[in-house]
Amino acid sequence: MRVLRKYTNRRLYDTSKSCYITLEDVKQLVLDNVQFEVQDSKTGKDLTRNILLQIISEQEGESAGMLTNQVLQQLIRFYGDSMQGMMRQYLEQSIGAFLSQQDRIREQMESMIDAANPLNMMNKIAGQNMAMWNMFSAPGDEQPVSDDGSNSSKDKSDS
Repeated sequence: MRVLRKYTNRRLYDTSKSCYITLEDVKQLVLDNVQFEVQDSKTGKDLTRNILLQIISEQEGESAGMLTNQVLQQLIRFYGDSMQGMMRQYLEQSIGAFLSQQDRIREQMESMIDAANPLNMMNKIAGQNMAMWNMFSAPGDEQPVSDDGSNSSKDKSDS
């Protein structure tokens, strides 16, 4: 496991690469599925959760984010509630289920986008038309067709 140390000057040090890194670098570690732990340089206390929350906070602040105000308010209400443990488990299982279905969802979204794209539809129709024309051509009659649609063997004999 990769160990990152957080110093009092708020800088993060990657012990495996012997260099300072930024929160953006830590985010990339997460995206690359690299296992790591952030430790306080003096006490050795695990600060991983704090750093991950900081990354989420910055991500939420930069754009529209994933968590609406209503969702954030509901999450805050669960802290200290008797349902807090159940909520943690529910969120983990829900995100796990979503991740396991993510590839299937992406494929469905791509097929819907492809179906709605007029250029893709035109290409598909053109391909079907070419297949039909090729079915009616006699063997030996096949003459290559150039990109501009002209018959290349005819063009050569005319010149």
